[in-house]
Amino acid sequence: MSQTQREYRVSLKRAYWAARTRRAKRAVRIIKEFVARHLRLEEAKVKLDPEVNAYIWSRSLEKPPRVIDIVVERREDGSVLVKLKK
Repeated sequence: MSQTQREYRVSLKRAYWAARTRRAKRAVRIIKEFVARHLRLEEAKVKLDPEVNAYIWSRSLEKPPRVIDIVVERREDGSVLVKLKK
């Protein structure tokens, strides 16, 4: 693994504190906040891969996964791409 990639396991159990109809949206926000905090950058520079988004929404907006394994990849322009760990 190169210096520009890191693997994380993010707990999404806090998403279940939200109202049922907001849980998937909150899970996306939790991932972005987690990555921004760990890589010391703004949340606006964190981009989610469509696979990550599909995984979160796969069981509808009421039941996102409790935990997700991700790979964070830093790009040259300063932004960060969050991918699903294979």
